[in-house]
Formats: sequence, C-alpha cells, structure tokens
Amino acid sequence: MEKYLYIALFAPLVGSLFAAIFGAQPKIKFVGLAASGFLFVSFVSALVLLFEVMATGQAIHVEMMPWIAAGDLYIPFGFVVDQVSAIMMVVVTTVSTIVHIYAIGYMDHDKGFNRFFSWLSAFVFSMMILVMSDNFAGLFIGWEGVGLCSWGLIGFWYHKESATWAANEAFIMNRIADLGMLLGIFLIYWNVGSIQYDAVFAAAPTIANDTLVWIGILLFIGAMGKSAQFPLHPWLADAMEGPTPVSALIHAATMVTAGVYLVIRANPIYVEIPDVGYLIASLGAFVALFAASMALVNRDMKRIIAYSTLSQLGYMFVAAGLGAYWVALFHLMTHAFFKALLFLGAGNVMHAMHDELDPYKMGRLYPIMKGTAILMIIASVALAGIYPLAGFFSKDKILEVAFSGEHYILWGTLWITAGLTAFYSFRLIMLAFFGDTARYKEHGIHPHEAPKFMLVAMSPLALLAIVAGFFEHGFVHFVNAVLPEFEFHTHHVEMILIAVTSLMALGGIAVAILLYRRGRISTKWESTWVYKMLINQYYIPKIYDLIFVKPYGAFSHMMWKNIDMKVVDATVDFIAKTVYSTGEKTHTMQSGNLSVNLRWMVVGVMVLLLAAFVPTLWEFASNFYTQNLHYFGAN
Repeated sequence: MEKYLYIALFAPLVGSLFAAIFGAQPKIKFVGLAASGFLFVSFVSALVLLFEVMATGQAIHVEMMPWIAAGDLYIPFGFVVDQVSAIMMVVVTTVSTIVHIYAIGYMDHDKGFNRFFSWLSAFVFSMMILVMSDNFAGLFIGWEGVGLCSWGLIGFWYHKESATWAANEAFIMNRIADLGMLLGIFLIYWNVGSIQYDAVFAAAPTIANDTLVWIGILLFIGAMGKSAQFPLHPWLADAMEGPTPVSALIHAATMVTAGVYLVIRANPIYVEIPDVGYLIASLGAFVALFAASMALVNRDMKRIIAYSTLSQLGYMFVAAGLGAYWVALFHLMTHAFFKALLFLGAGNVMHAMHDELDPYKMGRLYPIMKGTAILMIIASVALAGIYPLAGFFSKDKILEVAFSGEHYILWGTLWITAGLTAFYSFRLIMLAFFGDTARYKEHGIHPHEAPKFMLVAMSPLALLAIVAGFFEHGFVHFVNAVLPEFEFHTHHVEMILIAVTSLMALGGIAVAILLYRRGRISTKWESTWVYKMLINQYYIPKIYDLIFVKPYGAFSHMMWKNIDMKVVDATVDFIAKTVYSTGEKTHTMQSGNLSVNLRWMVVGVMVLLLAAFVPTLWEFASNFYTQNLHYFGAN
C-alpha cells in the first residue's frame, strides 16, 4: 500500500510541475488535461487506500525519510492513512479532480491558463501533505503551503488591484493566526519532547491542565485563521476575487476545512479540556448566525455563497467543540460536495452574464440555463438541510448534538441560522433564475448556458449532494475506530427535533419564494439601518481599517520618511558620494602621463619613508623624554 500512498500524495505535485514548465507560454489545453489526469490518479489511489483501511481496520504508516534530527528532536517525513485522513483524502481528491476538469472550460480564454493549473495542483498537493502527515511539523508545512498557494490563486489576476489586495489580506491574516499555532506546537514539544501524533496524544492526559488549555487555545487560533472564524473572517469573502474554480476549491475541500480537520485530528487534546471545547462551540454558533445574517442582503453571488461557507464552518466547530468529532467530519464531507457545486454553478452564471455577479441584474435565467439552475437548486436544497439530500443528515445531526448536551442557546442559534440559510439560498436562486422580468436585458447582456462538458463535470457533485447522507451509519462505524463516540440523549425527541428544524428550513425557503417571486422586494428595506449594517458587514472591515490599517500605514510612512530616507538612505548615499568624490579627485593617478606617474612615485616613496621612520622617531622621542623627565619636571 505504500506505493499507493506516494501516488496519492505526489501525483498532484507532478501535475503542478508539469504545468509550471509551460507556465509562461500561451494556453496549451493538454496542460489542463494532464493536470486533471494526475488528480484523477491521486483520487483512485486515495480510494484504494480507503478500501484497504476499511478492509483491515488498520492505519497505514509510512516513514519516507528523516527530516530533522537535532539532539532529542527527531522529525521524519512521515505519513499516516487512517480512518480520518482516508476520508479527507477522498474528499479532497474528489472535489479537486472535478474542479480541475471544470476549470479547463472556465479558464479556456485566460492567458494564464497554464500557470493557473500549476498553482491549482500545488494547492491540492499542499492540502494532501496537511491531511496525511503523522506529525504537527508536517501538518504545519502543508498548512503554510496551502496559505502560499491561496495567495497565488486569490491574486491570480494580479493586474487587478482588488485581487492583489484580497490575496495579501488572506495571506497576512493567516500568518497572524499561524503564529499562534506555531507557539502551540512549540509548547507541545516543550512538554512532550515529540510532535508525532501518537506520542503527543498518548501523553495528553499526563500534561498539566493549564498547559493543555494553552495548547488547545493556541492550536485553535491557527484554525481560526484558516477557517476564517471571527475575528479573522474578513479575508474569506474578499477571496472571491480569485477565479471561481479557486473559490470552489478553497471553500469546499481545501484551506478553510483545514481548521476543522486540525481540531478533529487533535481530539485527544480537546477531550481533556472540555471548557476550551465549549468556547470553540460557542464561537462556532456565533459565526454561523453572524455569517448567515450578512448573506441575507449581499448583492454578490459568490460572496453570498462565501458567507454560507463561513456559516457552515461555524456548524462544524459547534460539533467538534462539543465532542461530536465524527459529526463535524461528516458535515465537512457532505458540505464539500454541495458547496463546490454551488460555486461552480455560480461560475457558469458569471460567464453567462459577462462577469456580472449581482443577482439583482439577472432574473429569469432558468429558461436559458436550465442545467445550471437545476444543479444549483439541488445544491441549495442540500445546503438548506431538506430531506433526503445530504445536508439534512449532517446539519440536523449537529443540532441534535447541541440539544443532546442541553446547550439550548447553541441549539436555538443554530436553529435560527437554519432558517436564514434556507432563506438566503433561495433568495439567490429566485433572483438569478426566476422572477417576472429578465432584468439582464436592461443591461444589454446576452446570457448562454455553459458548455455541456462543464455541466457533466459538475454532475458527480450533484449526485453526491443527493446520496452522501445515506452513508451516515457506515461512516460512523468507520471513523469511530479512531474518533471518540458521541452519545446522543435525544431518542425520545429526535423526530420532534428533525420536524422543527425541517419546518424552519422549509419556512425560510417559502418566505424567499414569496418575497422574491417577482424579482426583488421594496427598496424601503434597503434604507433601514439594519440593512446598512448587514451590507457593510457590521462595519468590521471599516473598523479594522481605522484601527489597524491606517495607523500602520501612517507609521510606515513616518518610518520611511524619517528613518529610511533620512538615516538609512542618507548614510548609504554619503558613503557612495565619498567614494565617488575620492575617485574623481584621484583618477589623475591613472592618466598614463609619465611626469605625473613619476611625481606620484616620489610621493609614494616619501610616504613609505615616513612610515618607516616615524615609529623610530617616536620611540626616540619617548625615550629621550623619559630619560630627561626630571629636567622637564624641574622646568
């Protein structure tokens, strides 16, 4: 099985390097096909490994080579495929392969076609390192690789100032959070003497509780950055500046899911510190409602879906924080399928509308884009949590987890969020595809359906969004071999909880259809303070700009003007001018004139004679003074 592990891990890297060879050349379609092919090979290998783990029940451990050996510290390039990492590998490679195939059509006319596939495959490779490593150092390398590749992909269209800003914002916010994670890893090594998962998790119960709390908090700070949890969330919506396939990959199978994976993987640590877990769950519930509220009013199709991702990540953290790690992983898996489908559908609409993303400028696209509309409706129903689609099984389970633990405030928050999720999902569907008028005609846009092969590429995601939930029982049995079991205490009210949540979701859909069946509601709503607060993201970006960005910019300008220019540059310029001036004054030494050369030779001889005689004369004068000191003293 070792060879399949290496194939699953390194096939995306081979695809990335192959595409990079042609990075500066005009579009070569074979580059996209080859990169997609390598991803498919990785997917098949991941499936083989999954079936092997299912058959044997044993994890596959591989140590490729030593990495760091210094004193007592030994870190290998080691990888593990167990029940958790096998699920993550299949999810990552499934979604990534589909996104790669889709991107061949989406990026068809982009001059950076080859470069795009190089970055995209490198992104997947970094995520595979992250989920397959058997130690925190390897996880951190993949963690940083994902951050680097996201920077390159979000800012892929670097000629746009908004894209470079968004890329830098995502990169910097994640580096801030990663400092916390790095400190957590240092603290683990300080107390355990190793950062191998097996050693750390075995030692977790013996670590002092206060230390373990700090480790849990610091690791979660890293997760907050990657999974865009409050207050490190603004980058996620701004990351929509990248090409749509990038958005699908970031939000469905890579990057933002890394934070949830970290908490799930480190469950032996968090089991020992339930108070930190409850803090994680509380923040998750807040973020779920917080993000959903902003999605209610946003007028950018991709940003609406991005806020949806942020909200669903909150759900996952609630489950993980309350100890239901398998539920968090299950929702991560189902969410990946319907969220990728939503983003790719949005990409179709964006292309059809000549890059227009405001749903208020669309309307009645259904007759023209039936395939895309049906796929996005399937994804939206799954996101809303309607039976029998996948979201129903995983999201309802999280609500059941909160209720089972008697965390009624968390349950109520998630229940309200479920209604909001259904509402904003179908608000988008109604505005874009239905309504009384085709508003795009007012803007001179002539939409068209996406190429058939792009719709075919999206179809597996639609199928998985429909059927994935039915694998719940097999999934639970499989992953609970390494994850702690969660005991539900809601058997007597389980059906009531399901009914209440389903009615909330159906109510959200019904309200959206009623309000937006004609295209839009009264503009009076848009003049209220509530709408202005939501559309401005609670003014948080402006607050950050006022508190952090502008003061830092002013400080940087002051340092540039007073230190860099007046001290550093002035010093360098003075040295340069002095050397230049000296050269100007002494260049006549090399004039080639014999008389001049003879004069300089005389000067040189005089300098040498002085150098020889001055020390002797100084010694003579010193001795003379010493011998006649009484004479000089008497005078």
